[in-house]
Amino acid sequence: MTDIFFLLSLFIFIFGLCVGSFLNVVVYRLEKKESLKGRSFCPHCRHKLSWKDLFPVLSFIFLRGKCRYCHKKISAQYPLVELSTAFVFWAIFIDKFASTAFLITGDIINLIFLFYIASSLIVIFVYDLRHYIIPDKILLPAIVITFLYQIFSFKVDILNLLLGMVIGSVFFLIIFLISRGRWMGFGDVKLAVLMGALLGFPNILLALFSAFFLGAIIGALLMFLKKKNFKSEIPFGPFLIIGTFIAMFYGTEIIKWYLVSSF
Repeated sequence: MTDIFFLLSLFIFIFGLCVGSFLNVVVYRLEKKESLKGRSFCPHCRHKLSWKDLFPVLSFIFLRGKCRYCHKKISAQYPLVELSTAFVFWAIFIDKFASTAFLITGDIINLIFLFYIASSLIVIFVYDLRHYIIPDKILLPAIVITFLYQIFSFKVDILNLLLGMVIGSVFFLIIFLISRGRWMGFGDVKLAVLMGALLGFPNILLALFSAFFLGAIIGALLMFLKKKNFKSEIPFGPFLIIGTFIAMFYGTEIIKWYLVSSF
């Protein structure tokens, strides 16, 4: 059984690397409004890449971070997204499915759903970090699919699901309306809806707290390093997504620890 889990874990990690490579294509072509169809190409010289250039992470290392054809630097985003996707997929498998029950029940649909949501969140993370925009083409389908999946899978309490969506969206909507979009974009409001549908209550509270806590630390650090000032715009979507992953993997344990230590 141990050997089977090791092979499955290795397969999931490699699969995550390949998906991460595709997510890089999605981020690039989404911004350029290009079709996802067609072979990958260098963003600088637009030369079509051969199979030797398409191995996740390895091609970047062997080419020393440069295009084989025009020799311009390849962004570190590419291997970082590939590795991040691989580790997130591996963590989902280990956290949610690494048991004999998975082999018996074959809960493939739930695994596919979590991989899809993780992929959507990673695309939103990178896109918002680069362009300060949360793309509706990725976010809105993720909200609909998550809501429908949660309802028809019968794995969550509907009241907790709705409460999580309301808490997340209303909280950010109030900030958006008060600041007239200066403190928080409407994309963050919609992202909070997805977070609520995915996490439910009370995990949505942990995700929001984690996002604001990390955002405050990073913001203070950037101002200390004089990279940003009080008037600088900082995308908040990446912090929300990090908070979402924290709540996904450690939400139950953190909340139990907090309740025990508080009472």
